[in-house]
Amino acid sequence: MATIAVVDDEDNIRETVAFALRREGYEAIMFRDGMEAWEGFQERLPTLAILDIMMPRMDGLELCRKLRARSETLPIIFLTSRDEELDRILGLELGADDYLCKPFSMRELIARVKVLLRRLSLSQEPRTKESEEAPLRSGPLELDLHRYLVKWNGKPVDLTVTEFMMLHSLVRHPGHVKSRKQLTKEGYSHDTYVSDRTIDSHIKRLRRKFEEVDPAFAAIETVYGVGYRWVSAA
Repeated sequence: MATIAVVDDEDNIRETVAFALRREGYEAIMFRDGMEAWEGFQERLPTLAILDIMMPRMDGLELCRKLRARSETLPIIFLTSRDEELDRILGLELGADDYLCKPFSMRELIARVKVLLRRLSLSQEPRTKESEEAPLRSGPLELDLHRYLVKWNGKPVDLTVTEFMMLHSLVRHPGHVKSRKQLTKEGYSHDTYVSDRTIDSHIKRLRRKFEEVDPAFAAIETVYGVGYRWVSAA
């Protein structure tokens, strides 16, 4: 059973979300702020975390930063008010997979939780002869499509599942320009209202992760006014 942490200082939201998750068969644990959650996570991390941004003691951005320092694969969803565009973008650059604006549909939240858990499950499945699939290669890049693993020059690059989906979209069509709308369909197939800035934030984080492994990394090109493309390296 997946354990989902709901971290929100609003009692009504926290309890309503937890109730909906339990009705779907998940174990839901609740925390009133980021500090309380972080202390609880010292014993064990949840399977997925739903974080409010604006909270006392420790906000969602700081908690996301701490969680990412411990795990790049833990799915994280932000809950944010509509006037918190900057915070939302900062959260995605810190490594959140998704976000929902308040007020939100509980059905939509559950749908997004299921998408992220399904991707996480696929990435953790052991290989079998039936599921064996050759990695996708492009120069120094290697993508394991079954386990959501990435290597550059043989060195692992830790990506969130959303980042992996966007990278795969670029790499499978090297040289072709992918618009932000196309990348949205890859990373957020359940949501056609993701802003261009959201996609830009994920691309920025992707580049940063590859540059940490290889400072000369330049395989993701920006085509101004259009989108991005993958430049196949020898």
